[in-house]
Amino acid sequence: MKPINEAHLAQPGLAVVEVAAADDETAFAVQELLATRWAIAPADRTTHEPGEPGVRLRCFLDLRQHSGHKADDRVPSSY
Repeated sequence: MKPINEAHLAQPGLAVVEVAAADDETAFAVQELLATRWAIAPADRTTHEPGEPGVRLRCFLDLRQHSGHKADDRVPSSY
């Protein structure tokens, strides 16, 4: 994967999440779970490093903004 860009971590509340999973389905399920709680910039594909097991997925979270998803019982902080 490419190095993490410091702009993605420029302010408190921003995070980069890398998921390592056995398969695409599991990686995307974790991303969806995160998206039910916080605003994210989702990944549209996984990557596989030769010689390493499983797949990886990187998404970007903004913990300052809640998703607005029904599972999120908090009021969104901004839209």
